[in-house]
Amino acid sequence: MSDAIKHECGIAMIRLRKPLEYYYKKYGTPSFGVNKLYLLMEKQHNRGQDGAGVANIKIDVPPGDRYISRYRSVDAQPIKDVFSKISEKFNEIQDTQPEQYMNPEWMKSHCAFTGELWLGHLRYGTHGQNSIENCHPMLRQNNWRSRNLVVAGNFNMTNVEELFQKLVDLGQHPKAKIDTVTVMEKIGHFLDDENQRVFDKYKGQLTNEEISHKIENELDLQRVLKRACKDFDGGYAMAGMTGYGASFVARDPAGIRPAFYYADEEVIVVASEKPAIKTAFGIKYSQIKEVAPGHALIMEKDASFRHVPFTDVLPRKSCSFERIYFSRGSDTSIYNERKELGKLLIPQVLDKVDNDLKHTVFSFIPNTAEISFLGMMEGLNAHLIDRRLDALHKGVTDTAVLEELLRLNIRQEKLVIKDAKLRTFITDDQHRDDLVSHVYDTTYEVIEKGVDTIVAIDDSIVRGTTLEKSILTMLSRLEPKRVIIVSSAPQIRFPDCYGIDMSKMRDFVAFRAVLALLKDTKQEHVLEEVYQACKKAVAQSLPVNEVKRIYELFTEEQISDKIAQIITPKGMKAEVAVVYQNVSNLHKACPNDLGDWYFTGDYPTPGGFRVVNKAFINFYEGNDNLRAY
Repeated sequence: MSDAIKHECGIAMIRLRKPLEYYYKKYGTPSFGVNKLYLLMEKQHNRGQDGAGVANIKIDVPPGDRYISRYRSVDAQPIKDVFSKISEKFNEIQDTQPEQYMNPEWMKSHCAFTGELWLGHLRYGTHGQNSIENCHPMLRQNNWRSRNLVVAGNFNMTNVEELFQKLVDLGQHPKAKIDTVTVMEKIGHFLDDENQRVFDKYKGQLTNEEISHKIENELDLQRVLKRACKDFDGGYAMAGMTGYGASFVARDPAGIRPAFYYADEEVIVVASEKPAIKTAFGIKYSQIKEVAPGHALIMEKDASFRHVPFTDVLPRKSCSFERIYFSRGSDTSIYNERKELGKLLIPQVLDKVDNDLKHTVFSFIPNTAEISFLGMMEGLNAHLIDRRLDALHKGVTDTAVLEELLRLNIRQEKLVIKDAKLRTFITDDQHRDDLVSHVYDTTYEVIEKGVDTIVAIDDSIVRGTTLEKSILTMLSRLEPKRVIIVSSAPQIRFPDCYGIDMSKMRDFVAFRAVLALLKDTKQEHVLEEVYQACKKAVAQSLPVNEVKRIYELFTEEQISDKIAQIITPKGMKAEVAVVYQNVSNLHKACPNDLGDWYFTGDYPTPGGFRVVNKAFINFYEGNDNLRAY
């Protein structure tokens, strides 16, 4: 994606199912758990580079011993920072008391991060400041072990105000009005309530100490989640650990955010992406299962587990951006889907270049678009074979025609190279655009000036700013006849409110294109009509997207043409065109992940409709800096 956006987060959880002595003997190290968690997080570093955190629970330690350890970091390399600090704990013991280093009982008693239950988190800050206080895992502490709660997740809630008010109505005094706090406190409230339920059951029959053990054996996390999550509106994969050692991973009812797990006799593992689990534990993809929408993977204190529902399941709307861009392409299914996205664009591309492959050079905008590019190249080579076969079937005998057809190859070059070391913050505003235009560099002398067309594929186009300020400016120096920017995703028209930082209408180049078209066609009065409709929809909580009405006035091609005009740098001589994937082809390529609200405006939860209407209200009232949720 040429436009950088913040998105998603990543979770990683490990439950060691054997006594700690087992791992010490088999793997010859006390750091088996921490090593595996590091791999899980490092293989998901694409999901969050603003911060990282790790928490560890020691199960069944005696009173007076610390049993929860946590490190968080917003360092420039947060994963490295967190695990370096954890390693220092182990290294200190190895240096000062080497005779105890391989003693699991002693290590658990004297060294932090030596417990059986691990939770890691990678953060992209879509909300709030990037401070250590906003970094997961979050901790809710209590002197009762079974009331302690550690939470980390990949989520955004659309109804934070409502959830906050429910907490106030319960008598709480939340310390912040953000979804991370409200979610943790909501689960924490019902965890407390479940503790009290079991306590009341045995009150007067057993001592308080005996009741504490009963609570840990009988506490029902499924019941807690059913009660806590019933009011949640958003996309989430939420992980939690209790102080006594039970844990859970809960996934939203539409399956918007991803979560996968693997279990054997040694471990139970959860992560946001399958490749991380496969790499860390050397298993087959077929052994990795999905946490189903509306279900929770609940791991009990005794290391047994169950996969159970906790809420009514909605129609599956898994985020298609996971397939297009966010998740690692090393997942076999995602890799094949991205190649298919490239292939499905071929008819539109051939039409745009007038079927003139001889004078067309194909490239991609690094780096994540490379897989779609490979798919397009495969498809174009197959197209060439079909053209040759067609000529043979038609009995073409002209030697010159046949020779040209046989010699014709798909021209592909690495034209766009990002200079990661170039920093644009070191200059004043007046000269920043010039530096931005040089963030990308190119390969010169491979384009026939004034003759060749460049086709460059990108994953998606959000704002169009990087294309205008950098990529197209750079490609124009090659002096091509035309430049065609191809997006493997459809036009992004509507805000996301489930984990991607796309919440402001004016950020979308497609929306700016529609505004320009309304002005061109003297239909700007429609904006006032939509504004009034949005206000009514928000006031009455109507599950309708009023902003759709603006886009329906124009065809996709009209909007694409206007986008091409907007992103064309001043003074660029080459013609610029933009080709977008269509939604039906997106669904054809990614048939199991049909979440497409940012393209279609069809939101999977009521909160999404409220957000899109509120985002338009913010735009119309000039409050561009306000978020819609």
